[in-house]
Amino acid sequence: METDLFIGGKWVPAASRFDVLDPSTGDVIASVADGTVESAIAAVDAAAAAAAEWAAQPPRVRSEILRTAFTLMTDRAEELAKLISLENGKALVDARGEVAYAAEFFRWYAEEAVRANGSIATAPSGANRILVTRQPVGVCVLVTPWNFPAAMATRKIGPALAAGCTVVLKPASDTPLTALAMAAILAEAGVPDGVVNVLPSRSSGKVVSAMLHDSRVRKVSFTGSTEVGRILLAQAADNVVNTSMELGGNAPFVVFGDADLDAAIEGAMIAKMRNGGEACTAANRFYVEASVASEFASRLAARMSALRVGPGTAEDTQVGPLVNEDTVAKVDSLVQGALSGGATATTGGSRPSGAGFFYPPTVLTGVAPDSPILREEIFGPVAPIVTFESEAEAVAMANDTEYGLVAYVYTTDLARGLRVSEALEAGMVGLNRGLVSDPAAPFGGVKQSGIGREGGHEGMLDYLESKYIATNW
Repeated sequence: METDLFIGGKWVPAASRFDVLDPSTGDVIASVADGTVESAIAAVDAAAAAAAEWAAQPPRVRSEILRTAFTLMTDRAEELAKLISLENGKALVDARGEVAYAAEFFRWYAEEAVRANGSIATAPSGANRILVTRQPVGVCVLVTPWNFPAAMATRKIGPALAAGCTVVLKPASDTPLTALAMAAILAEAGVPDGVVNVLPSRSSGKVVSAMLHDSRVRKVSFTGSTEVGRILLAQAADNVVNTSMELGGNAPFVVFGDADLDAAIEGAMIAKMRNGGEACTAANRFYVEASVASEFASRLAARMSALRVGPGTAEDTQVGPLVNEDTVAKVDSLVQGALSGGATATTGGSRPSGAGFFYPPTVLTGVAPDSPILREEIFGPVAPIVTFESEAEAVAMANDTEYGLVAYVYTTDLARGLRVSEALEAGMVGLNRGLVSDPAAPFGGVKQSGIGREGGHEGMLDYLESKYIATNW
């Protein structure tokens, strides 16, 4: 496959390259062109040159190109899944799920491309008409993480192209191969030269900053840590660049005593173990009513301990390695801190020896309320459990975080479920569901978990500006 930069519809070499590793072994699997500040400006040049013509394309033309991209992704689903597993480490079953999910963003925004509707009204005074049209924001910089290298790219590229924007995609340096494969698919689907540019780089801060300080760039969409998001927001302020931020999470998973425990365990396995726990939507803190806490913990530990850990590319693997050494070291540090604070590991709890960045599925009980593992995003297959006595206590503990991306609630009392869902400070709630992500739904958080929404009709509106025209006739 191509491993150079993709700029202006061409594969462009770079003066230096960097290695991509297999997380299962630590071995090098590819060498990729390392973009520079000069490469970034060249990508902006290409995106700016293509912008006017792409914005002028009929919505149906953009729609059909996105629909073709969906078809190509679907046809090559297995090839893409294996590539994701190879560079990211996730189990093939998760990688296949990601490809299906990622492709749906192209299909959804193929349908939304023809629905950038404006409005017309009479001013209350009767003096004029209020005509509102939608126009593309312009050149967009898209910065994506390593945990969903295909889905996070399509979730941004799909609505941007549907709206008539051109883009420069800066993928995570741990997983650039999937992004480059997406570039090839989009080119084959008929995306004109310069409309989509892909810029792998180890110098992420420098190249993104250079683009944000180019006056032709009018939007940045970032998915990643809150810490980096704060930096990008500050840089975007210099040129008042339109921003969308999908940042960190610290999702509470609340189980009430009246919950269907079978459903709660199934939901917990999805919310916690999807992608091996390396997801911003992953259940990070389990709050379980004291009356059912022991049973819930033992059943969850039994399910998690039965999962097969191994290389992501192996057919029978259910939990692959974490993405890199830093990630597995952080997870182990959080677990050891919780154990030192009095918690008990009912399964897992220590890093295995040997090659690769593996960590076993772990369930912790008796976690201290002030344990760092409850304050930080774990990003690994670890479930810390805390008990509660009342609904008010559960809501208070769940909201005691700077984050507010997603929360999960299990109860058979619908009134309670809706009441708690409203009280939780989160942009999304899974009520008796362990999975909330859907291309047709607005994905995003509150507090320090982000700004804006991706997915749904709202996702395309984030790439459009409303223009008001005052007129009479």
